[in-house]
Amino acid sequence: MSYILGISAFYHDSAAALIKDGEIIAAAQEERWTRIKHDYSFPRNAVEYCLKEARITPSDLSYVAFYEKPLIKFERLLETYLEFAPKGISSYIKAMPLWLKQKLWIPDLIQKELKGYGGKIIFPEHHQSHAASAFYPSPFEEAAILTLDGVGEWATTSIGIGKGNDISLEYEIKFPHSLGLLYSTFTYYAGFKVNSGEYKLMGLAPYGQPLYRDIILKELIDIKKDGSFKLNMKYFLYPYGLRMVNTKFESLFGERARSPESKITQFHMDIARSIQDVTEEVVLRIARHIRETTKQKYLCLAGGVALNCVANGKIQNEKIFEQLWIQPAAGDAGGALGAALFTWYKYLGNKRTVTGKDAQKASYLGPGYSDEEIENFLKDNNVTYKKLTPLQIPPYAADLLARENIIGWFQGRMEFGPRALGARSIIADSRSEKMQAKLNLKIKFRESFRPFAPTVLLDRVKDYFDLDCESPYMLLVAPVKEEIRRKMTDSEESLFGIQKLNIRRSDIPAVTHVDYSARVQTIKREDFPLYYDTIMEFYKKTGCAVIVNTSFNVRGEPLVCRPQEAYKCFMRTDMDYLVMGSFVLDKREQKALKEDSDWRREFSLD
Repeated sequence: MSYILGISAFYHDSAAALIKDGEIIAAAQEERWTRIKHDYSFPRNAVEYCLKEARITPSDLSYVAFYEKPLIKFERLLETYLEFAPKGISSYIKAMPLWLKQKLWIPDLIQKELKGYGGKIIFPEHHQSHAASAFYPSPFEEAAILTLDGVGEWATTSIGIGKGNDISLEYEIKFPHSLGLLYSTFTYYAGFKVNSGEYKLMGLAPYGQPLYRDIILKELIDIKKDGSFKLNMKYFLYPYGLRMVNTKFESLFGERARSPESKITQFHMDIARSIQDVTEEVVLRIARHIRETTKQKYLCLAGGVALNCVANGKIQNEKIFEQLWIQPAAGDAGGALGAALFTWYKYLGNKRTVTGKDAQKASYLGPGYSDEEIENFLKDNNVTYKKLTPLQIPPYAADLLARENIIGWFQGRMEFGPRALGARSIIADSRSEKMQAKLNLKIKFRESFRPFAPTVLLDRVKDYFDLDCESPYMLLVAPVKEEIRRKMTDSEESLFGIQKLNIRRSDIPAVTHVDYSARVQTIKREDFPLYYDTIMEFYKKTGCAVIVNTSFNVRGEPLVCRPQEAYKCFMRTDMDYLVMGSFVLDKREQKALKEDSDWRREFSLD
């Protein structure tokens, strides 16, 4: 029996993952315990959870794998600072202490944190970890692999092939030329946080027009027919600076970078649309080139850019490959899982058996809590609740949804990756045209332009979306079907930008974006019976097989992990009900939290 622990840390989204004889046992991000969004610290809580889930101690581990090679990454940083010296001195001074005190001593740190472990530590390359996380859990015996992110050690884009238990990366694009960093540059320029706000930029894009696409293609990036590219580095500061852009970049577009939380204008929407279009063009060219040169029928994707579900949807829609499989924890968190799987299959050479299903277990790989644990929490905190049987929950919750109640949904094991998939979710009625605004402003406390995703019964997906495949991890955007769209009036058609927001566009307006698209999650019963049955009951009651599914958190906080976080989030927002395990909490029956008034003032809600 062999246990392998994978670890990612010290950039963003640190995580731990545990496999047993190649089977994925547990995986989780550190942020879920520390409550620091995108926490990059050593994932000691996530490690502790993984070991606890398997009922083992560090001494039972056969190997530990770290998701990248720190010395090579340090070499790249030094070479970059020297190349741009003295321009990068401020960034150099800021970065070096952490490297010299911590990042260069990963083996010592792991030995210190994992008391009792005396085995070997394996260091795959960053993009090998991404590739392993993409291919090994996939349902394919053989497939092409594409990894796209900001930067690992040197690589920013890697192309390869997976066969059986082997992966081989055959081509790469190196730093500073990076599609991920180009997208992050525009994330910064639009006033959002790098390594966090990229999905906001993607969500903003449909409100704009690609007015700056040609400028980007002419001045910032040179894209070849095969998708390979080079950036014009005279416009970028990210290799050495504390900002992403310089004054030349700002002059090119005629405006300074937007200050965070300041007004979003049509200019920012057009900028978002322009860089989204360029990103899609690069990804599509690479995908076509991979299919042409490798002759592979299937494609596996990982790396932060693989979370761009609009680009993924374009690959799917063009039928470049027969099937895609995208690692649900595509960013650095998934590197922990990839490192463990790389060790088992590539380093140790163990046989890989493919069953036709993916090995990710629907990505419900985090901690779960028993009814006993939940009830103890509720009793200890004098919370008013009622208890249902498992058979009572789906029809009860469906009835609440049909009456346009918003439900905090805390069930089973927590999701691994950034998307809520029905375990730590807020769910609502997709038919309500008021729901999108209510969820953004009263529940999530976030920007009004942000869209919400649907969960749809897999066997009914074609009734609502132009999607002919599964999308269990909410990583494909698909068009809403013409048959359920609402025709716009002439005056509505003439609107632009944020004016488009509050117009009913379809029979499921709460999950229909302004361009008639949706980031779809399909659900089948074998993956999560309780969640599936709840949506099925909603379908029986309303004739609609689609609900709103958004992450159980508020802006700036990670997904809730434990009962106490779920309860606090429920109480501090305008959610109507919390269904946690077998227990239902009605907001009207709850006593206010003592700190509620202070929290509401912090978010300017009074």
